[in-house]
Amino acid sequence: MRPTALSEDFGKTVVAWQRKHGRNTLPWQNTRDPYRVWLSEIMLQQTQVVTVLGYYERFLTRWPKVTDLAAATLDEVLAQWAGLGYYSRARNLYACARAVAELHGGAFPPTAAGLQSLPGIGRSTAAAIAAFCFGERVAILDGNVKRVLGRVLAFDGDLASSTSERRLWDHATELLPERDVDRYTQGLMDLGATVCTTRSPNCLLCPVQPLCRGQQAGDPTRYPVKTRKLKRGRRENWWLWLEKAGGQILLQQRPATGVWAGLWTLPMYHDEAGARAALPGAVLETLPRIEHALTHFDWVLHTMRVEAPEGNLPGGTWVAREKLADYALPAPLKKLIDES
Repeated sequence: MRPTALSEDFGKTVVAWQRKHGRNTLPWQNTRDPYRVWLSEIMLQQTQVVTVLGYYERFLTRWPKVTDLAAATLDEVLAQWAGLGYYSRARNLYACARAVAELHGGAFPPTAAGLQSLPGIGRSTAAAIAAFCFGERVAILDGNVKRVLGRVLAFDGDLASSTSERRLWDHATELLPERDVDRYTQGLMDLGATVCTTRSPNCLLCPVQPLCRGQQAGDPTRYPVKTRKLKRGRRENWWLWLEKAGGQILLQQRPATGVWAGLWTLPMYHDEAGARAALPGAVLETLPRIEHALTHFDWVLHTMRVEAPEGNLPGGTWVAREKLADYALPAPLKKLIDES
């Protein structure tokens, strides 16, 4: 079913609702600075607003302009990002800042098409920046917006299919209002985040309820349709926590690709025997295991701790506890060290 019949009313309703009831005081709003908007858009991918707030402020304090961020090192950026998760975003953030500084004279391209050519900026993120900063009339389709439009249109195409997703993109473009595209875009985001939620949509408070075909069909949570499910895996590893009497902890930097790429962790082993073999005869203290959920698998991490003995030790970098903040530690390791 095509959205033409509800286009005009839908856009005007979303804009009016956003102006009165939407989120309008977040630190990355009320600005047309593409650096600030881009930074927030990247941080908000897969991450809630309340989590992002502190990171956003710290990044801007340390790197007020995109050229400042471009002049940093990747290790510095990863250290500031540590705990926010999805670390490929941080690597792409750094690559994008360098591209803007080196290829575009420190200025973000002013169109969605130009923005999408930058590292780590996909179609929806490019459209959001272009709408908020340059007033371009272009549609976004992030997770929240897919849910809102999927329900309003009772869109029954399976979004696991690229063909169906392209159709929904077309519908999103048709629904764009002629004016106030920035407020309309924010309104869709706000509706998805605060009203049209995944499991318990608050239809009574929804301004587009009279237009919502999913609600009229009796069960808006049927939409959007996506049948492909991720098959979760399980992984198990052992950490060896070596600490000198003076408080220096042995860290190793993970490879540039894969999970936690570029982050610093304790020496890691595939099994307990491997960890024990690194320090033959040492008495190791076994700490409670950590269960850490990632997007595609559950990770069980065992930790064995010992005061560093003399002799042959695993390779790595000895880091004083007071200097750990300068290193990008994954969230479970940072918590482990802070609480031990």
